[in-house]
Amino acid sequence: MSVSMDLREVVGSQVCGNGVCNTELLPAINDGHGGVIVEMKEHMDSQTFVIVLRASMLQWKQQGKKGVWIKLPIGLVHLVETTVKEGFRYHHAEPSYLMLVSWIPNTPNTIPANVTHRVRVGAIILNDKREVLTVQEKSGRFRGTGIWKIPTGVVDEGEDIFMGAIREVREETGVDTEFVEVLGFSQSHKTFFEKSDLFFLCMLRPLSFDIQKQELEIEAVQWMPFEEYAAQPFAQKHELFKYINELCLAKVDRDYAGFSPRPTLSMFSDQPSPLYLNNKDLDKSRSANNP
Repeated sequence: MSVSMDLREVVGSQVCGNGVCNTELLPAINDGHGGVIVEMKEHMDSQTFVIVLRASMLQWKQQGKKGVWIKLPIGLVHLVETTVKEGFRYHHAEPSYLMLVSWIPNTPNTIPANVTHRVRVGAIILNDKREVLTVQEKSGRFRGTGIWKIPTGVVDEGEDIFMGAIREVREETGVDTEFVEVLGFSQSHKTFFEKSDLFFLCMLRPLSFDIQKQELEIEAVQWMPFEEYAAQPFAQKHELFKYINELCLAKVDRDYAGFSPRPTLSMFSDQPSPLYLNNKDLDKSRSANNP
């Protein structure tokens, strides 16, 4: 692909005598929002890259493009410094690549920020003896405090909330469970690496009862009478712990209705995506409307 005489200042000696430069542009696809995405795969030295990048940026500016995304795999890490010096900034990084981005027009920048949330789950599991499955952790803020808490953890990439809760309980305690409901959730900000945090409090039903403690992260596991668990001084003082206890009692004793997953088709992919809703009241409403 050739570029016009307007690139004389950009590519310098690459401009030919007849006013046409044969500098190749970076391979790019439209991003659907007026910008382009460059996915670098072939090796290129830094000197060649800066010439081609400048030529490409001028071409995209003339075409009225907006955001320019450049995806650099680990094998092309030597191009990061050059890209940054040309006005790009880091957007996000994954184990195999770094994504950089630049906004071309003199208008407000509408490039979305990197994904900003981490999703965590906490699991309440009660047995028929009204005992709650509790753990003491080897690391984190509760290490060495003697505090008993419910199993918690981070939902993996591509993992549904209810599956994450089941997995975390099994990993930490060895107890198999089935998901019942999301009893509530909270949102906090500026936590893990300055990200926001979504925490889903889940109720699970035990399918097994024998404990097999995870040695790496868990100091101790036990089935503890709920009243003893709730009476811990920390649980009495900490507001989130108090709400966890209240929600547990409301579910067990007062028929509190939380949110359970219903399979739905996602608007953004062909894969099913659970919608968490109050099944009990929804079914009542449906029955009332369809006598």
